[in-house]
Amino acid sequence: MRKFKIIGLVVSFSLLTLLSACSEEQQNKLSRLGVTWLEGDYKITYADGSHVKEWVVNDGKVTSESAKGYYFFWATIDGKKSYVQTPIVRTYIEEIK
Repeated sequence: MRKFKIIGLVVSFSLLTLLSACSEEQQNKLSRLGVTWLEGDYKITYADGSHVKEWVVNDGKVTSESAKGYYFFWATIDGKKSYVQTPIVRTYIEEIK
């Protein structure tokens, strides 16, 4: 698992370097390539101005489809597992340890 985190950090740094030389439209397209598959425990937050929504993924997967610009996952909501899709833009994923 540690190897995947290091690879993720290298990819993220490379993307940030690349983004600084791109137009805004190119940056939007590249930002959608970030996560294609994560497995574990995560807190996922969508924030758009004062509208903030949070979900928890316990021992699950977070996937994305960059062409559509969404993350997909099963989250625990009111004690039940619910399927969620949220825009990649303005969504933040934090690993829960």
